[in-house]
Amino acid sequence: MTKFSYILLPPLRTFPSEAEIRDGFSYLRAAGYEGVEINLTEPAGVSLTDLKDWITNCGLTIPSFLTGEAYHDGLCLSSPDETSRQGAVDRLCDYIRVAEQFGSILVVGLLQGLRTDEPDEQVANDRIAHCLAQVASVAERHGVDIVLEPVNHLQVGFNHTVTEVCAMIDRVGSTAIKPMVDTIHMNIEERSMVEPIFQSAANLRHVHLCESNGGIFGTGNIDFAPILNALEQIDYAHFASTKIYRAPMRDAARSALEFLQNEGRN
Repeated sequence: MTKFSYILLPPLRTFPSEAEIRDGFSYLRAAGYEGVEINLTEPAGVSLTDLKDWITNCGLTIPSFLTGEAYHDGLCLSSPDETSRQGAVDRLCDYIRVAEQFGSILVVGLLQGLRTDEPDEQVANDRIAHCLAQVASVAERHGVDIVLEPVNHLQVGFNHTVTEVCAMIDRVGSTAIKPMVDTIHMNIEERSMVEPIFQSAANLRHVHLCESNGGIFGTGNIDFAPILNALEQIDYAHFASTKIYRAPMRDAARSALEFLQNEGRN
């Protein structure tokens, strides 16, 4: 059975106080979420020991950490600059150790880079594969899964579809790298909103649920009922994180979960 978490898009270090972070966690638990997905940064902005205590005390888990903020630190898996690539590898390896502490997975998307980083797709994918192989070796030793996110071509330069992501995973050849899906990106890049789920099947490790307009659920054009049904058909038992760009958490989180629970009954 799918479990729901909420993506806290602003990094923790941007919050004005620790009390506001704790209040946000408590609100999400009261709204019915079992988990919260967090943007990892360096520095994190909070003590990891405190973070674990806050999460535990309010009855949540952190199923997944986003890693894309590291791109804004000049780190990129496809960059022609070896220092940038190695920095991305090192950062992900550091994040693996964080994820291990929380029993979480790592989401890799933006760190693949843009076409402005490397215009040649083949060269870029050669670099991405080489870097991910190094990261996967560390992930295997620490028992952490890394999911490669198919991101639309407007936001990331490479591996936009589940087919492309699965090809990259096969190329890396590690059981630590797995596919995920994100509905806002599927709506742009895929011909079907459910076929990528069936294509990934037992290997599907993570899901992002986001409206076509990035707003409050029900205000876009995505039909979530078939997506939730497909997840049920493949016996998906991991987390699905709701992602809302265009509304504050307290305006959107509770309504998103209620909307999805109603869709799941349809």
